[in-house]
Parts: sequence; structure tokens; C-alpha cells
Amino acid sequence: MEATAKAKYIRISPRKVQVVCELIKGKDTKMAEAILRATPKSASEALLKLLKSACSNAENNNEMDPEKLYISECIASAGPILKRAQPRAHGRQFRINKRTSHITLTVAEKE
Repeated sequence: MEATAKAKYIRISPRKVQVVCELIKGKDTKMAEAILRATPKSASEALLKLLKSACSNAENNNEMDPEKLYISECIASAGPILKRAQPRAHGRQFRINKRTSHITLTVAEKE
């Protein structure tokens, strides 16, 4: 049994989210929550909210035991890119890419 939570269009680059995802992958939910609270990255806030949502989904929708849950999968994929322009010399412009992420967090029950 697995329970999933998704967050879409998060305004953080997927590369930055993947760094935090690697920290919590495979850990039990209590340990992952402690790691996310102690990590000084901007992605940890979004992942903490997503972890709580996935645990609630597991407990309420799938009737899993919250003590046995661990993070089986955490994926950050690229969402749409907001394209902006930065004025430069001689009437030119440089592009600024404001990247977004789609994050999927899956929790499963240990046997």
C-alpha cells in the first residue's frame, strides 16, 4: 500500500528541491520531519507540508498505521518556466528563467 501527495507549480527550481529530496528518501516519516525542520533550504518548507499531507492521506484514506510509514519515493520534476527579460546595454535583453517544480512524495508502510 502506498499513499501519494503532489504539489504543483512550486516556485523553486527543481535542482534545489532534488537536493532536499535526497536527504529524506528512504527515511521513516518522523526522522524525515526532523530533518526537514532542521534543514535551512527554502524547499524544506514545501516538502514538510507535502510530507504531512501524504501521511494524512495514508492514515485517513488508506487506513495505514502512521508509526510504520516511510518515504518510498520523492521526485521533483520541472514545471513550466516563467520567461522574463533583463535589459542590457545597447538595447539588448537577456532572458531570465524563473523555474517551477512539480513535487511528488509517496509514503509506504513497512512490513
